[in-house]
Amino acid sequence: MTRILLFNKPFNVLSQFTDRGTEGGARETLSDYIQVPKVYPAGRLDRDSEGLIVLTDNGRLQARISNPKHKTPKTYWAQVEGVPDEAALQALATGVTLKDGRTAPAEARLIDEPAGLWPRTPPIRVRKSIPDSWLELTITEGRNRQVRRMTAAVGHPTLRLVRYGVGNWTLDGLETGSWRDA
Repeated sequence: MTRILLFNKPFNVLSQFTDRGTEGGARETLSDYIQVPKVYPAGRLDRDSEGLIVLTDNGRLQARISNPKHKTPKTYWAQVEGVPDEAALQALATGVTLKDGRTAPAEARLIDEPAGLWPRTPPIRVRKSIPDSWLELTITEGRNRQVRRMTAAVGHPTLRLVRYGVGNWTLDGLETGSWRDA
């Protein structure tokens, strides 16, 4: 029987079980939160991003979730600098050109700050002269730092990034730093 875990990764945690980095001092990894043998993350989430990671003991499922050819939708909440106008949202929706090519179209919309969102530690920088807003973006690719690069390309750098959903799985009811069986 396939085991699937949903984990709400905190900010500054590596999305792997060991730290092979060369930085001084050990960084937090998945093993600081999950002591379940033989499950592995299906895809990655940057250390400075938060939110849903799906882990499984099924290699085929892991590949299906993480391989862009299967187009598994991933939904993100991005707190961005400024308030994107309709042109910026349309650019995200039709795809933006990055250094590694044009992105596939994304679903993009302005949202209110998500209800029940935990405080980030450390908090984001706040600039009183520049407002911020929240976007919900759903992408089917998984390029390196793609959402951050997309929002920057339309003039709204990401301040905080939370992955809310992978396929049909979501963060609903899952506190930061905790996991549950799917």
